[in-house]
Amino acid sequence: MRAYLEIYSVQLKTQLAVQFQYRVAMLIWLIGMVVQPVVYLVVWSTVAEHRGGEVGGFTSGQFAAYYILLMVVNHATFTWIMWEYEYYVRDGTLAGLLLRPIHPIHRDIADNLAYKALTFVVVLPVAQLLAWLFHAEFHWQLWSAALFVLALLLAGLMRILAEWTLAMAAFWTTRVGGINQVYFVVLTFMAGVVAPLDLFPPLVRQAAYLLPFRWMIYFPLELALGRLSPQQALTGLGAQIGWIALLLVLLNAIWRIGVRRFSAVGA
Repeated sequence: MRAYLEIYSVQLKTQLAVQFQYRVAMLIWLIGMVVQPVVYLVVWSTVAEHRGGEVGGFTSGQFAAYYILLMVVNHATFTWIMWEYEYYVRDGTLAGLLLRPIHPIHRDIADNLAYKALTFVVVLPVAQLLAWLFHAEFHWQLWSAALFVLALLLAGLMRILAEWTLAMAAFWTTRVGGINQVYFVVLTFMAGVVAPLDLFPPLVRQAAYLLPFRWMIYFPLELALGRLSPQQALTGLGAQIGWIALLLVLLNAIWRIGVRRFSAVGA
């Protein structure tokens, strides 16, 4: 464990220095991260105001709180490994990473944490400003706020494990853009990005309960908004832990098979 902590410490320092060199690119990504939920916020708040003040149990202020928190949760959990992994395989980067005495996923986790350590300095004040501008209605409860932090950490781990596992399709095909697009379309609907899952038909909600996407984004949101009972919160945490265990098994199995057939294309 101590060796891993030392490795992460060095990786984080290195990646912080790297990320700081791409300040303009980082700003562009942040603008995109903020614009999407704000558009959804304005649309659904307007719909609520024109339907007697609420839609599906959400008032305009609650929609504001939902999408502002969505921006924070999505930013805390997203990864970009699915878009980079095929380049790792095609240009031989992965060949160099395989020579290191640690699994390559740790490099990507450290990279992700470094990026978020820098960008949350901007994201959190923006979230506070939007909450003030759109009169967001938050109904915090101490126990749900505490569990929200744990759920957010588990959700971030779920996403990097799931997306790293899916990214390894690059071992079998060097063009994975189509797979990535399908994944993110499903994620957008089943994780409550387009709209809260409470607004979807019962069949969609049932499917979302069984799939991992809900637990990556929507479940932490529900906790933060105080829309769950303690029992429902514990059930959700159990679902996250179960999915993490399953994803770890899948990742390790696919990794072993993929590495055996890997050829360093660009090395």
